[in-house]
Amino acid sequence: MKQNNLIRKVFRVYACTVLCLAMALPCCAAGDPLTVVGNLSTFIFGLIRAVGMILLGWGIVQVGLSLQSHDASQRSQGFLTLAGGVVITFAKEILDMITG
Repeated sequence: MKQNNLIRKVFRVYACTVLCLAMALPCCAAGDPLTVVGNLSTFIFGLIRAVGMILLGWGIVQVGLSLQSHDASQRSQGFLTLAGGVVITFAKEILDMITG
């Protein structure tokens, strides 16, 4: 029981750190409308990256717990969360690669 509380505390600190880093992106409005749109796009993709990193961390926790308890369904759920976190974290790079 103490290990679960420790894992939750570590995950909370990790999530707060990721959110603080994601919110540090400036979204300054300049005179050019394209610059404004570009800054807003950067800000939104920063938020999406933060959510992806949180899911990535949660997936790692789930996989670790499933390896400890030998639960196959929890393991598959953990790997799915891990994969989803990777896709969401690198969503901008994936979209840039698709659009060329």
